[in-house]
Amino acid sequence: MADLYAKDWLDTHITTLAAWQQDAFRQFGNMIADPDNTYPCIPGRQGFLTNNLRFGFAADPRTEQAALDAVELLQAYGRCSRETGKFASLVIFFHTPVDMLNSFSVEDYEELFWSVLSGVSAKDEAPWPEHISKDPSHHSWEFCCDGEPYFSFCGTPAHLVRKSRMFPHFLVAFQPRWVFEEINDSTPFGRNMKKRIRQKLEAYDSIPAHPSLKWYGQEDNQEWKQYFLRDDESVPSKCPYTYMKNKLKAVGVLFHK
Repeated sequence: MADLYAKDWLDTHITTLAAWQQDAFRQFGNMIADPDNTYPCIPGRQGFLTNNLRFGFAADPRTEQAALDAVELLQAYGRCSRETGKFASLVIFFHTPVDMLNSFSVEDYEELFWSVLSGVSAKDEAPWPEHISKDPSHHSWEFCCDGEPYFSFCGTPAHLVRKSRMFPHFLVAFQPRWVFEEINDSTPFGRNMKKRIRQKLEAYDSIPAHPSLKWYGQEDNQEWKQYFLRDDESVPSKCPYTYMKNKLKAVGVLFHK
């Protein structure tokens, strides 16, 4: 059973964990709470400093166990996320062996990321939320697990240019959709937050923000394009998340947009 951890527990008990888990959590803290306050995700930084975030550790992402760990963590997180604070997120660190560090490219990690999400969906027995499209090309699509929609974010050791997506271990974070009820284009707070994040992001990466970064729900937005950003501005020709599509085809059901 994969365990869910709060920052305050990890701060006190970190030495009881495996060496790679200790390193992953410490590296994350050094990145998101850097003394110069350069990390661009303002809600993520606030969430970390105020104990809103929750953390989990998963197996080698190339294994079936990784998807099992991730779905268990998401199920546990979904039951408590609204009690953790308004800057809630779940951060999952995956065991990333040396052979991956030495040989995996950004594109390899991209394929791995989508295989993990598809693997989670294969093990998730909850129905897909009715208000979320099952078609990733539709602007209302969002990754869901245990009935909850999430924005997903991936960091990898292979990112060199887009530093905001670089992390020494393979990392996948999940933000519940309800977090964005106040952080969106319809509120002054949301518009101001986006402006501040965009300024910090461009300074942090030293390159323009990726053109795929848009508001959820916009007619020209496809949310999946934001989950995994490459080091350049290219995107896959179609969404690599195929589990739901293949499942519906198998039972003869068409997408409902």
